[in-house]
Amino acid sequence: MLAAAPWAAAQETSPKEPSYGPELEGFDYPYPVQQYRFTSQGEQLHMAYMDVKPARPNGRTVVLLHGKNFCAATWKGSIDALSEAGYRVVAPDQVGFCKSSKPQHYQYTFQQLAANTHGLLESIGVKRATILGHSTGGMLAVRYGLLYPDETEQLALANPIGLEDWKTLGVPSLGVDKWFERELATNADKIRAYEKSTYYVNGWKPEYEPWVQMLAGMNRGPGKRLVAWNSALLYDMIYTQPVVYELPLLKMPVLLLIGTKDTTAIGKDAAPADVRPKLGNYAELGKRTAKAIPRATLVEFDDMGHAPQMQDPKRFHDALLKGLQASKP
Repeated sequence: MLAAAPWAAAQETSPKEPSYGPELEGFDYPYPVQQYRFTSQGEQLHMAYMDVKPARPNGRTVVLLHGKNFCAATWKGSIDALSEAGYRVVAPDQVGFCKSSKPQHYQYTFQQLAANTHGLLESIGVKRATILGHSTGGMLAVRYGLLYPDETEQLALANPIGLEDWKTLGVPSLGVDKWFERELATNADKIRAYEKSTYYVNGWKPEYEPWVQMLAGMNRGPGKRLVAWNSALLYDMIYTQPVVYELPLLKMPVLLLIGTKDTTAIGKDAAPADVRPKLGNYAELGKRTAKAIPRATLVEFDDMGHAPQMQDPKRFHDALLKGLQASKP
C-alpha cells in the first residue's frame, strides 16, 4: 500500500478566528474573480484573476504579480490607482496561491508560472502589457520579461526578491520537507510579527490585519496540509532559481521601486549568525540592481520596508504612475 501523501492528514479547525478553504474559499476579493482554466503538466488547473477595466481607458494594460505571502486581493490599492489613471489592470493568483489551484504534484518553476500567466493574458486578448511584480512576483516579472520581451512593454519591480543568490551567500538548503514542517507551524501571530518587522518597519495599522488573517485562515482550514505542501514547493523554487545573474539581459525599461528598510531574504533565520546581517540589505541591493539592468530607473523610499505599496500607498502610487508615464510607448 502506498504511504499517505503528506497533505492528506485530517485538519482540525478553530472556530475563534476565520478559517478559509484551500482555494481561499470564504475570503472576498475587491473585484469580481474570474477563472482561467488550462492544462499544465498533465493536470487540469485554474488561475483566479481580476480583470478591471477603467472608466477612461488610456490603451495600456498593467499585470500585477503578487508576492509569496500575498494574493491578488492585496493589490486593491494599486488596482484602484491604476484604474483611475486609465490602465486596464489584470491581477492573477498564481497556481499554488490563494484562489488558484493547489496541485498535489507540480514542478514549480518561474518559467512555468510565466507561461501560465502568458496563457491567461492571451485568453483575454492582452497582447502587450506592463508587468508589475512585488516580492516573489518581482522574480516572476523578471522571468516573464526574459521569456516574452516583445510582449513586455515595461517592468516595474516593487521590492523584488532574488536580487542576491542566498545559497552562495551561506543560506543552507532546507529542502521541501523542512519547508513543509515550517509551513505547518505557521500561525497568525508569527505572520503578524514577521510582517510588522519586515514589511512595515515595526509599524502597524489595522488595515494590515485582514492580510494576516487571509494567510492564517488557509492554515486553519480543512486544506491546511495541501496549502502548506504547495507553499513548501514554492519556497524551494524561490531558493533554487535566482534571477540575479540574468538582470543584464533585460531589454525593456525597468522601474525599481525600493523600500530601503527592507531586510527580506529567504531562509535568513536558518543561516549562520554571522551571515544574517549580510542578507537582504535593500539600501545596497536596489542600487546594485539598477546598475545591472541596462534601462533601469531607481526610486527609493528611505523610510519604507518590503511592502511600500501598502505602507504608504499615495507616495508609492505617485512614483509608480510617474514612472509608467515616463516610459509611455
